[in-house]
Amino acid sequence: MSRANLNDLHAFVVIAREGSFTRAAAQLGVSQSALSHTMRALEARLGVRLLARTTRSVAPTEAGQRLYQSMAPRLEEIDLELAAITQVRDTPAGSVRISATAHAADTILWPKLSKVLRDYPHIKVEITVDYALADIVAQRCDAGVRLGDQVAKDMIAVPIGPPLRMAIVGAPSYFKQRPVPQAPRDLAEHNCINLRLPTYGNLLQWEFEKDGHELKASVDGQWTFNGSEPMLRAAVAGCGLGFLPEDMVLEQLAEGSLVRVLEDWCQPFAGYHLYYPNRREQSSALGVVVEALRYTRGSAP
Repeated sequence: MSRANLNDLHAFVVIAREGSFTRAAAQLGVSQSALSHTMRALEARLGVRLLARTTRSVAPTEAGQRLYQSMAPRLEEIDLELAAITQVRDTPAGSVRISATAHAADTILWPKLSKVLRDYPHIKVEITVDYALADIVAQRCDAGVRLGDQVAKDMIAVPIGPPLRMAIVGAPSYFKQRPVPQAPRDLAEHNCINLRLPTYGNLLQWEFEKDGHELKASVDGQWTFNGSEPMLRAAVAGCGLGFLPEDMVLEQLAEGSLVRVLEDWCQPFAGYHLYYPNRREQSSALGVVVEALRYTRGSAP
């Protein structure tokens, strides 16, 4: 039997349950004559009579009763499943896996998503801290976080934070032993704390800009880390100069455990963006995450 004839079986179940063509037609939203025609056609295809009709009532035959007992619970299950699917569509649910640096995870993803997910108990978020600029598709991530100028052109990119700015900082104890640098070239005489990038294994270059002049400096020092937190600890301990996100050192600058240098050489640049593949259909869970993280000028970071 054609799958399309499930509608005819549904009509039969309603008639058998109601015991009336009139009530069944009202429920199904069709005319009595159309419903009667549907039943005659169904009986003709099956080669068996399903309903015994009188002027006052309609009742299933023995074959009809057997079919009713078999089909009624199954059609009810189908209706329940379809209702559940509709609920999933209307209620965002699912898992979203995001690749991001620790700084982005700590300053943007956690603060924003921890508030929003309270209202979406069926959404799960997994954040993978990664400095390698990994291929999110190959890593089976739904989205990633990168600086604006690092996002591939074939990805959808949504700003999730304000412009960023780097800060070069050192402890007061460090500057008791070394002069304050006046220009990036002076860093050659300083003990600088490096960050090793896992993507190619090279060290992060310190980028500067002033009066339209841009330059990158490769610095040297005793300490190299692969994360920002240990770099901050080393700078506070007086082990050298650190090149860190400005918002990460504001507390230390305010309390005086760190001193900032070369501030006029550190200009703002494009901040963090959430990026994901350009797919026609986006999961409801990812849609909630994108809107929760989206940044517009004047909104909270």
